[in-house]
Amino acid sequence: MSETKRKIALVTGASRGIGRAIAIELAKTGAFIIVNYSSSPEAAQETLNAIREVGGDGELLKFSVQDSQAVENAFDGIKSRHGQLDILVNNAGISKDGLVLRMKDEEWLTTLAVNLNGSFFCSRAAARLMLKSKWGRIVNISSVVGEMGNAGQVPYVSSKSGVIGMTKALARELASRNVTVNAVTPGFIETDMTAALDEKLRAEHMKTIPLGRYGQGEEVAKLVAFLASDSAAYITGQVIGINGGMYM
Repeated sequence: MSETKRKIALVTGASRGIGRAIAIELAKTGAFIIVNYSSSPEAAQETLNAIREVGGDGELLKFSVQDSQAVENAFDGIKSRHGQLDILVNNAGISKDGLVLRMKDEEWLTTLAVNLNGSFFCSRAAARLMLKSKWGRIVNISSVVGEMGNAGQVPYVSSKSGVIGMTKALARELASRNVTVNAVTPGFIETDMTAALDEKLRAEHMKTIPLGRYGQGEEVAKLVAFLASDSAAYITGQVIGINGGMYM
């Protein structure tokens, strides 16, 4: 793909947190950013405003990643408006936490539907466009707990482990057409969710992190932006941790 042609990037779950940071960082590279959201148009608009503040441009696109038909419709729209999709970041995710003995079917099924099914539906749709253009980058946001496990998070861990397996298999399928697929596994990152944790729990977390701090969304975003770039053309099927050393 020519360096002079603007890349089109879709970031799912980009209305806040890590997704917003990734969208902004990709915008800095010159990509046109499609900001996906499912339920918060105000927050999504804030992301788009931030993209424009750094000199970038983009658009909002509402759809639920767990709805296969909605995903297909969304990607059909991307094709008709832009003619291509060069970068997909599967970031949308939820977590239903609790002990397995008390876990309801719906909590298990919903977590897998968003985190794993959603990544699959979007990757499948993106692959059709990327294979045609013979260039593409898919970056899946998994989690450190998908590698190491964590009590009280069986659905979330299972879904994020599944994303890792999907990454490796998909990387093998798409490599011959110059499409790379990699996974990033963040540890504890400063987001609205972690900011709401009480100090005692934060202190317990810190004990497990050799670098002694939470990561920043911007740090995850810079890694994703590298994997989405031409400089990462020889990297595929990899799982790259960004966790301050809590899992090595």
